[in-house]
Amino acid sequence: MSEQELMPIEQLLPNNLFILPVTGNPVFPGLFTPLMITDNQDVDIVNQAIKHGGYLGLLLVRDELEQEEYTKDNLYTVGTVAKIVKKIKLPDGGISIFISTLKRFETKQYYPSGPYLVAEVSYLEDIEDEPEELRAWTRLLLTEMKQLTKNNQLFSEEMRLNMVNIDHPGKLADFISSILNVERKEQQGILETLVVRKRIEKVLVFIKNEQNIALVQEKIQARVNQKIEKNQREYFLREELKSIQAELGMTTNPKVELINRLKNKFKGLPLPQEAEETVSREMARLEAMDPSSPEYSISRTYLEIISDLPWKEPKSENFSIESARKILEHDHYGLKEVKDRILEFLAVRKKKKDTKGSIICLVGPPGVGKTSVGISIARALKKQYFRFSVGGMNDESEIKGHRRTYIGAMPGKIIQGLRITKTKNPVFLIDEIDKMGVSYQGDPASALLEVLDPEQNTTFRDNYLDLPFDASEILFICTANTLETIPRPLLDRMEIIELSGYTSDEKLAIGKKYLVPKSLEKHGLTKAEIKYSPAILRKIADEYAREAGVRNFEKSLHKINRKVALMIEENPDTKLPVVIDNENLELFLGQPVFVEDEILKADKPGMAIGLAWTSMGGDTLIIEAQNVPGKGDLKLTGQLGDVMQESVNIAYTWIKAHAKEHKIDKSWFENNSIHLHVPEGATPKDGPSAGVTMTVALYSLVTNQIIKENLAMTGELSLKGKVMPIGGLKEKVLAARRNKIDTILIPQFNKRDLDKLDATVKEGITFHLVGNIEEVLTHAFPKDNERVAMEPIEQPGINTSELASISAAVAKAVGEVLRER
Repeated sequence: MSEQELMPIEQLLPNNLFILPVTGNPVFPGLFTPLMITDNQDVDIVNQAIKHGGYLGLLLVRDELEQEEYTKDNLYTVGTVAKIVKKIKLPDGGISIFISTLKRFETKQYYPSGPYLVAEVSYLEDIEDEPEELRAWTRLLLTEMKQLTKNNQLFSEEMRLNMVNIDHPGKLADFISSILNVERKEQQGILETLVVRKRIEKVLVFIKNEQNIALVQEKIQARVNQKIEKNQREYFLREELKSIQAELGMTTNPKVELINRLKNKFKGLPLPQEAEETVSREMARLEAMDPSSPEYSISRTYLEIISDLPWKEPKSENFSIESARKILEHDHYGLKEVKDRILEFLAVRKKKKDTKGSIICLVGPPGVGKTSVGISIARALKKQYFRFSVGGMNDESEIKGHRRTYIGAMPGKIIQGLRITKTKNPVFLIDEIDKMGVSYQGDPASALLEVLDPEQNTTFRDNYLDLPFDASEILFICTANTLETIPRPLLDRMEIIELSGYTSDEKLAIGKKYLVPKSLEKHGLTKAEIKYSPAILRKIADEYAREAGVRNFEKSLHKINRKVALMIEENPDTKLPVVIDNENLELFLGQPVFVEDEILKADKPGMAIGLAWTSMGGDTLIIEAQNVPGKGDLKLTGQLGDVMQESVNIAYTWIKAHAKEHKIDKSWFENNSIHLHVPEGATPKDGPSAGVTMTVALYSLVTNQIIKENLAMTGELSLKGKVMPIGGLKEKVLAARRNKIDTILIPQFNKRDLDKLDATVKEGITFHLVGNIEEVLTHAFPKDNERVAMEPIEQPGINTSELASISAAVAKAVGEVLRER
């Protein structure tokens, strides 16, 4: 063996090295590893190193840049020297070298060497102190690393053997650092750490991080495996179930089951030819579709809706008029005319045995029982009942459905109702038909017209189905508060039944028979716990719920019963029954909403009481007129509509035209301006039936008379003084009763409406039929004939002679001024 071979390797390493920049991670000493060289300049560096002894300096690049060459400023100063053991040329021009890394080094300076990096280096030694402690650190490092590599496929068996066979602590730390997944800067920091104990300590920190990551990874893997195993188990069980059911001749394919079920449903349906062709075509598409396709669910829903519709002809109606009468009498108090109209309608339906073209429209104020009457009709006919409201509806798709091309398309309310009731001749109650709107989405009233028109609904075509369906056997019942806002074409196809408001006596009877028992049951009370007297019920109706219907009446009862229920629960010793009387009524309901002082009275000249009709029922209207010095102007306030303003002008013109006949001096109009006001100025008012009242108010002002006490009137006035007929007489009479009116003037043309009123409505009121305004004035001002004629109004302090002398004096003064000029 030569002397050179016996020398330590440190003495054989050259002081100057060719530097090869390394990207990726640094290379640690003590490794035998291949290295791929593809860059031409790096290939030249390797070749030069082989020519000069085969030693190569490996330095990590600080920042990996997209450039062809790296300068000394972009390289770390500490690296590893490697001995090139073998070189293999590659087909693409690059080379693969096998190197044995030997020792750490640090660059001192670089030499200019053309395109190559050549540096003077000094070799670095490991620093080992406190051998006993170092052995403990080494043992801990091996223990932690074995735990990390256990059952970890990323670490091969060869790596584990190499790790165990390394006997030098520093080399062990270097080897473990090279196989850990650590950032390049952290690995460079380990390479630059010369104190072995500190190097092992850094490596242990990275091992702990890897262990934590491996633990989390293991948990995730366990959850994933568990899900996979569950899915696989379910899959095998389903396959076994399919095999068993196939052996038994059973099928479990959901698609096959659906198609078979739909075919069975369609088999017994008498579909029209167009519907049958559509169903056949859609079934063929469904069979050809994949169940995961979005079109599959759309087609399935379409066919299911068609199959659920009542295509079969219904059984003939089986009801008796006597039974219908009992149901109506049981469910509703009063409303005699309404009940008679309904029974007449049902009798014709039974006699004719034809259900087509039957459309009822119940019109009346809120709370009078329109919806409940519709429900009673359905009960009387023993039919299925479906209710929906069109109040505020402004999309015709709500009635006729959406096209199937839209996402979330669905049939309209008519088809939905038929699908729910499962019969071809149900009762459809359409609420709030007077409150439909119009928008860019269409006109629902026009869409509803197609449904309600007997000439069109035999082949009603919903947009979603796009198939003709006979909707003529449906009994449509509509409700509305007023006829004014219902489209005229829609109104022409309906039979109008008007429900007026209730009198105090009727409210009392309804409260005793219906509202009190219903409210007691709702609040868990019994007759033994609370007691209402008829006088208290009437007081509630008169002072807290004076509207046309009974909804507020019922709310007042609910309020009382809630407070009584609370009283009984909080004080079990409460004396029962709790009697509702005058003393505790205000305790439960507060101060009365309507008091005697609020009753309208015309107790001054220029005042008159009129009767008006609104969608909420009848109402009393006070009209006030006041004169001020002026030139005959007429000022109107109180948000009067155009028609009402015209009525005022007609009344004013009539009085001026007939002033002489009624002992009125025409100069009064020339020297006075009139201000006419209708109180509650925030509420818009309009209608022609206040013409008579306007005239009486102006006549009262001009003649300085007060109209007869407790007198109200209604009627439209023509320019020639004729009193024209009005509508809503019952509502107006009920409003007068609520205001303690005992005399009412109505047009003589409304005698037929007066004859139809129940005796209870007319009781205690004197009616006078008038044909012209002269008759009205006779009843309103019984002492008008005793009034003396008005004296001509002269301007105070000035007569004709005085006016002449003043004119002469002015002329003389003007003449003197002109002569002086």
